[in-house]
Amino acid sequence: MCGIVGYVGPREAAPVLVDGLSRLEYRGYDSAGLAVLNGRGVETRKLAGRIDGLRELLVREPVHGSCGIGHTRWATHGAPTQRNAHPHADCAGSLALVHNGIIENADLLRAQLERAGHRFATETDTETLAHLIEEATGATLEERVLAALALVEGTYGVAVIAEDHPGTIVVARRGSPVLLGIGNREYLVASDASAVLPYTRSVVYLRDGDVAVVTAEGYRVLDEQQRVQRRSLNDIEWELDSLSLGEHSHFMLKEIHEQPETVRSTLRGRLLDEAGGARLNGLNLTAARCARIRRIEIVACGTSWHAGLVGRHIIEELAAIPVAVEYASEYRYRRPLRAPGTLTVAISQSGETADTLEALRAAKAAGSTVIGIVNVVGSTIARESDGGIYLHAGPEVGVASTKAFTSQLAALLLLGLYLGRHRGLRSDQGRALVEQLRALPELIERTLALESEVRALAECYADARNALYLGRGVNFPVALEGALKLKEISYIHAEGYPAAEMKHGPIALIDENMPVVCVAPTDHVYHKVVSNMQEVRARGGRIVAITSEGNGGLGRLVDHELRVPVCPPLLSPVLTVVPLQLLAYHIAVLRGCDVDRPRNLAKSVTVE
Repeated sequence: MCGIVGYVGPREAAPVLVDGLSRLEYRGYDSAGLAVLNGRGVETRKLAGRIDGLRELLVREPVHGSCGIGHTRWATHGAPTQRNAHPHADCAGSLALVHNGIIENADLLRAQLERAGHRFATETDTETLAHLIEEATGATLEERVLAALALVEGTYGVAVIAEDHPGTIVVARRGSPVLLGIGNREYLVASDASAVLPYTRSVVYLRDGDVAVVTAEGYRVLDEQQRVQRRSLNDIEWELDSLSLGEHSHFMLKEIHEQPETVRSTLRGRLLDEAGGARLNGLNLTAARCARIRRIEIVACGTSWHAGLVGRHIIEELAAIPVAVEYASEYRYRRPLRAPGTLTVAISQSGETADTLEALRAAKAAGSTVIGIVNVVGSTIARESDGGIYLHAGPEVGVASTKAFTSQLAALLLLGLYLGRHRGLRSDQGRALVEQLRALPELIERTLALESEVRALAECYADARNALYLGRGVNFPVALEGALKLKEISYIHAEGYPAAEMKHGPIALIDENMPVVCVAPTDHVYHKVVSNMQEVRARGGRIVAITSEGNGGLGRLVDHELRVPVCPPLLSPVLTVVPLQLLAYHIAVLRGCDVDRPRNLAKSVTVE
């Protein structure tokens, strides 16, 4: 969601801050700003709108100084206006602050501060932090920040500068990610590693409760009692080129086409040909612990939740363990029931999704073993899990997730294979699956060859107002994911449904104006889905079928068909989702939508 960047060192801060903010645009935002210590005090520039506007503002009204902070805001409290844009200041304008997260007791704090004489200039919850720091006592800026944060309920990643502490940035986090970029006598602060890549590959991930004091001479990490903490230095493995568009017009399209390689990366080094198993040492699950698992709960949100639904089919089929898939946002508020032998799997691309993180913590509190499936190394879910699987898919810039989804499916197939081989799956069955997984990247490449057909199909449906996506079994979640992609980036209303459930309500919506996308690869329910297509056709609906090569007999039944390579049913979602990603993309482009930055959405949702 919101993005934070900070810089202190020998360079002019403003260009570094704007460059860092531009690398965080993909997270979603509606306003931007920065504040710099100019040698006389704090100077701020901010506006509602895009980074390009901030860059133009700085050409007209430059700011100079080597220490500063910047922010991109995704509105929660208060409209997306210049007044509400970060950074925020205290009454005297002597300090500036940027903040990601939610201050849950902001109204109470605001009322108390106003009674004490503080004047508020915005509608935001964040501004209360600036006034709390102004009100606090302490000899150093970090002491005042700690005193202010002790009064706060909620989540925060925060960076603060003040005119009476030149060359210093104080950073703190609770529930919202912040890292330090460690350069050569220059240091950066960011909410995402992509912001610091041009300057350093060495980062320190702050933990909940950490407060860091950063200057050009170095940094210190403190806990809430001001005791110095040791935090490890990590190397970013991403290449800078992975954050550039290359020959593609949008990051989403680039990431769709990266899927053969990203799935290959997720599988690399993890398949055991001879043993017919998976090498997943990071799970920290021994054979004995696998044998004791009685139940699995998957917690996730959005696209990751859809991956979890596919994972349920995979794990139940390969390992014969009952699996429940829960919306993380609902799971965390249910009564926690202790069930011995429960394994909880938390899935999140960023590893920072607030609801998923809190669901993980609730599961651990109930006595469950927790593993994470995440893409971002060093993320909070990765650190707080008992074990896990990294996707190794590289940075995903497009807000609408594509390559992370297929890598999550690959990771869940590895997990199902690993658990299955410890719970009775025969070695010959395991070897067959390993061989099929090795072939998967090439099958994705063949599926991507459908793009010209998909582009032509998009022209037929770009003006649709509604769409229905149907699937059964392991491909019902693919229908949900296809509908989500269309909603996210084209703003066409779309719903995913189990194909047989269509008769229990949605069939009333079907007419000649309703495109119905049916996900129907070769599997044991293929003929059932064909029967559901007949029901749609009888009501005049226009049918787009995603089916397998070699399936015959659909020509007169459907209006359009896209045929993916034949593969085993459990692997089919990795292929059937690709045409749906491309369809959503090309429809959105035809409609003139901002594909990589769809309205109102954020890449990493770090608030509830």
